[in-house]
Amino acid sequence: MQLFDTHAHIGLIHEDQMEQLLIIQLAKRKSVSHIVSICNSLHDFEQVYENLRTATGVFHAVGVSPSEVTNPGMNWEHKLQTFAKLDRVVAIGEIGLDYYRNFGDKNSQVELFIRQLDIARSLQMPVIIHNREAGRDILDILKTRLGEQGGIFHCYSEDWFYASEALDLPMFFSFAGNITYKNVRHLHETIANLPLDRILIESESPFMVPSAYKGKRNKPAYLVETAQAIAQIKQLSLEETAQALYENSLRAFHLPADV
Repeated sequence: MQLFDTHAHIGLIHEDQMEQLLIIQLAKRKSVSHIVSICNSLHDFEQVYENLRTATGVFHAVGVSPSEVTNPGMNWEHKLQTFAKLDRVVAIGEIGLDYYRNFGDKNSQVELFIRQLDIARSLQMPVIIHNREAGRDILDILKTRLGEQGGIFHCYSEDWFYASEALDLPMFFSFAGNITYKNVRHLHETIANLPLDRILIESESPFMVPSAYKGKRNKPAYLVETAQAIAQIKQLSLEETAQALYENSLRAFHLPADV
């Protein structure tokens, strides 16, 4: 069995390089063979990318999240395009909109989001979408700005009605450890209705810890609990589900089967 963690903030679990590499090794022992490392800022990306340069099975996304809208950094667009061409960088992200937190103003967030969508489209790269209480605006923007490489709704939080509309786009739907709790029936309904070939899983570590590890900081090694939850909802075996999710991840990031 192979699991693919499509979204992990390795740099937020631990700052120390050796601890970060240990986190990846521990994940491999729990069948997590591949991880996409996520950072919110270009500054953090530089550091984590260098720390994990020797880590096999680790890919990277690079982008400016809405939390950094007031300070994306000097020459951020040029840097983003440069970093995106580095080895094992597979997506632009996480990018998107966050109307829950007071990150600048909505217009600034939208401008930052659209600019990065345009960059991703020009580079022919998929995007990883952050959405918090901004679902309608994000969907409307994606309908006109999303490139052919598509993308991922990271830590999907909307309902099945939203997903049914978003299925018209070349997007995947990624679910985190919160689906292991009973009080997210809208997510369980969404998973039940979504085609299996459009579903991904992620740890979103160090956040969104599965119920079996409640009270702990999340790690990629805990990803199997999320895969098990998908399997139960879909009424499939864990092995069959894990294989499908793994193959979906390769397609989402446009990676070869022998990666």
